[in-house]
Amino acid sequence: MVVAEDDTKLDSPDAASSEDETNPINEGSELNEGSEIDSEIDEDGEVASPDEANSNEATDGDRLEDAQLDDSLAPKHYDASDLRVLEGLEAVRIRPGMYIGSTGPRGLHHLVYEIVDNSVDEALAGYANHIEVTILPDNGVSVVDNGRGIPTDEVPGEGASGVEVVMTKLHAGGKFGGGGYAVSGGLHGVGISVVNALSTHVDIEVRQKGYHWIQHYADQKPTAPLRRAEPMTEDEQTGTTVTFWADPDIFETTTYDFETLRSRFQQMAFLNKGLRLSLTDLRHVDEAGDEVTGDGENVAEELHRTVSYLYHNGIKDYVAYMVKAKKANPVEEDVIDIEAEDVKLGISAEIAMQWTSAYSESVHTFANTISTTEGGTHEEGFRAALTSMVNRYARDKNILKDKDDNLSGDDVREGLTAVISVKLTNPQFEGQTKTKLGNSEAKTFVQRVMTEKLGDWFDAHPGEAKMIIQKSLEASRARIAAKKARENTRRKSIFETAGMPDKLKDCQSNDPSECELFIVEGDSAGGSAIQGRNPLTQAILPLRGKILNTERASIDRMMKSDTIESLITAVGGGYGEEFDLDKVRYHKVIIMADADVDGAHIATLNLTLFFRYMRPMITAGYVYVAMPPLYRLKWTKGAHDFVYTDAERDRVLAEGKESGRQLPKGEGIQRYKGLGEMSYQELWETTMDPEHRVLKKIHIEDAAQADETFSMLMGDDVEPRRLFIQRNAHDARFIDA
Repeated sequence: MVVAEDDTKLDSPDAASSEDETNPINEGSELNEGSEIDSEIDEDGEVASPDEANSNEATDGDRLEDAQLDDSLAPKHYDASDLRVLEGLEAVRIRPGMYIGSTGPRGLHHLVYEIVDNSVDEALAGYANHIEVTILPDNGVSVVDNGRGIPTDEVPGEGASGVEVVMTKLHAGGKFGGGGYAVSGGLHGVGISVVNALSTHVDIEVRQKGYHWIQHYADQKPTAPLRRAEPMTEDEQTGTTVTFWADPDIFETTTYDFETLRSRFQQMAFLNKGLRLSLTDLRHVDEAGDEVTGDGENVAEELHRTVSYLYHNGIKDYVAYMVKAKKANPVEEDVIDIEAEDVKLGISAEIAMQWTSAYSESVHTFANTISTTEGGTHEEGFRAALTSMVNRYARDKNILKDKDDNLSGDDVREGLTAVISVKLTNPQFEGQTKTKLGNSEAKTFVQRVMTEKLGDWFDAHPGEAKMIIQKSLEASRARIAAKKARENTRRKSIFETAGMPDKLKDCQSNDPSECELFIVEGDSAGGSAIQGRNPLTQAILPLRGKILNTERASIDRMMKSDTIESLITAVGGGYGEEFDLDKVRYHKVIIMADADVDGAHIATLNLTLFFRYMRPMITAGYVYVAMPPLYRLKWTKGAHDFVYTDAERDRVLAEGKESGRQLPKGEGIQRYKGLGEMSYQELWETTMDPEHRVLKKIHIEDAAQADETFSMLMGDDVEPRRLFIQRNAHDARFIDA
């Protein structure tokens, strides 16, 4: 998903990280968590990856050569007695980010995914077809499956049952060469032991060998040996039930987001045909999302939320679901469905695809049910075969003449919705977030399968194949028209500085790593930003009004927009298939809009453009959303406070009152209605100064879910938006219209 990180005002450099689990601009979008990075706070109050954090440490270390070291700060001796060995689950509690990515909401939800992934592995192996997840009233989580059950017999050489070994030993289980699973999902794969390490207590029930087997854990240790309990009834199935309560001393919050889990489990059901995944929320909440107190039996049953997903056609249903969400007319009558397996290579592939009248492509890839957001070899094989086969068929049928250029990959994939899911015995993940498949055999296999199967489909469906070719030709004409329009614009701009847009106030530095581009709506806010900026590293691009909704626009119409042309030119990397990340002129592009619903819409329009046409910017972590304050509290004595939410305003006011601080009557609380209302000094201090500002870094956690979200929010179909609002209305708190 597209995820926006760091939604908290940082009062000091030591403030803890927080994460936003909704949408890029925190306004009712269906965006999920589960990032696989250990986040830390950098000096801008932004979330930095471990590599970035380490590089900061190295820089600090380099500065030591210019400083005088105080010998009194160093220990007088250093020997083996100073070494500390972290054994068992202690290491997990000391460095949880290494195992689950973070201790914010994403890490919390990752605990659920670890347990569910184990159950999905049972389904992949053919031993389970139903997983039930329940959020308990006290924010515990229970996961039930009908698999084989965790082994209850003693593990050779360990002197403990299989249940106790997997609960207390890291990297113990059937995924590590023990023959338990041929294919397994889950990116970290650290499993139930990490859940135990980061929970206050865990209850395990295994249904196996005709009995219920029970064991309780408190503070990571079993309270008693595994106990054989009552016999199973005739209608009971084997399986495992894990119930855990996350440790509030480890996590910033222990409150789960229903929508985050719902979206994740729906996708898992799509990727595992025939697997039923259910989610129930037993927390007692009313329509406003507030807890209902009193006797639990008196709480209306309808206050609980339950969803259940089962897809017999797997990713074929997934593509049909995404196409329906786009409300675009399909080119071919049915979803193209391709399946193949090579037992010798230990690889299988499922490919589902359908062209529509839409303009943007939606190609999503998975390996062992893990979303490969950065693509990889399986996607390379798919793209190469698809472009080659469409061009070959067009020439064979004389639709493309000898004098015609080949259709580009962008032409062929315009309006295409596709899912590529491969399963391998030993997947190799690469890239910054380990979400890029590196197995070379995956490219060869997928390319061969696509070439054979798609060619057969074209031959069997000549009428629909011709319509696909015609759509690709229309995309090619639009691309050529857009290119000509862009060249004309460049010729008109020959007298502008370096061909840059008129309104761009560029920075002095030529080092992209330190340069920032602020995209600002309106001349008023743009003028304040230009006055308040640091001209050395901060560039300002004021935009007039809202940009075109690129979700609904063709490429040639998009490039006729002066606003979008200016933005793409300023960024410098191009767009679409020709986008070049190395040519990007700024490594921070910051969308700065008002802190209201209208500003959220402006931010979403800009993010849609980046997601559809400059996605590597998001993948590289170059796109941010600024978080301007809502209020300024003008205390009669001492410095004023900027606060970012109504809840924070109430808290700061209460704390100020307790400490004896006072506000002047009538004008103590200033409500900012827009960026243009701020002076340039205030705009710098609150939103642009790296020492004090709050930025959200946008990153793609799951491309398919992000694609679905942008289609739902920005597409033509109203019904998905209505359903989304109904599902999430109880989660709304403060809506500033």
